Amino acid sequence: MKLKQALGTLAVLAAASSAHAAGFVNGGFEDGNTNGWTVGNGNRSSQNLSAIDPNAYLNGNTGRSAIVGAGATDLVGNLMAGGSRVYSGNYAYRVEDADATGGRLSVISQTVSNYTDPNIFFAWLAVLDNGGHTEQQSAAMIIRLTDKTDLTGGANGTQLISRIYNAGDGGGGVDSRFATQASTGYFYTPQWQIEQLAIDSSRTGHTFELTVLATDCGPTAHTGYVYLDGFGAAPPTNEVPEPASLALVGLALAGAAAGRRRAAKA
Repeated sequence: MKLKQALGTLAVLAAASSAHAAGFVNGGFEDGNTNGWTVGNGNRSSQNLSAIDPNAYLNGNTGRSAIVGAGATDLVGNLMAGGSRVYSGNYAYRVEDADATGGRLSVISQTVSNYTDPNIFFAWLAVLDNGGHTEQQSAAMIIRLTDKTDLTGGANGTQLISRIYNAGDGGGGVDSRFATQASTGYFYTPQWQIEQLAIDSSRTGHTFELTVLATDCGPTAHTGYVYLDGFGAAPPTNEVPEPASLALVGLALAGAAAGRRRAAKA
């Protein structure tokens, strides 16, 4: 009876813990799909980077983007994150592909409502191919985490995290997050970039939207793509986690066994 009570209590705790962060759906892509996300792709038609609206391409088409498993990163291999294109668990998502076709882009987005956890985390890697174009026409990426409830930033909400980088000739479109592969001109992030947004009392209960876009250059054949992983309430970890329910049951069984041993000795 005591074991059943312990398991019942732990089951309630597990359910409460899950509900606490229920705003995120498949945030680490561990279901092996894009359930919970909105995706899209299209052609930038030589649009300048500043004119690209990621939300305009959320048409439900996965296109060239894909769920990826463990393995070497595309194009730059072990130079980026030790060759690991997955940061946490077994899967991540690659926004756009590594083919150098030019003019193509892809986007992924998720919105969480009534958010009450103290933080939002996610991780990303990027490769941007320097083709000698202007910053506005080069391969590029856009990451935005927006408070959709706070309209002081405009009708679309307030951007709280904004990462906009491009592979413009001369390298002015990237910062210290990036390195350069001399033989190819690729700009790439050597390590996973972990983003954190702390939710203070003025933002608790708000609606937040994460959007990630990657685009090839506008004119010709230079690629841009981004890996995304670990969108959630806790810092992403590069260790495969033990399922919470199994861990809790294991603890309960161990505790019950120890209790029986103590009773037998008495």
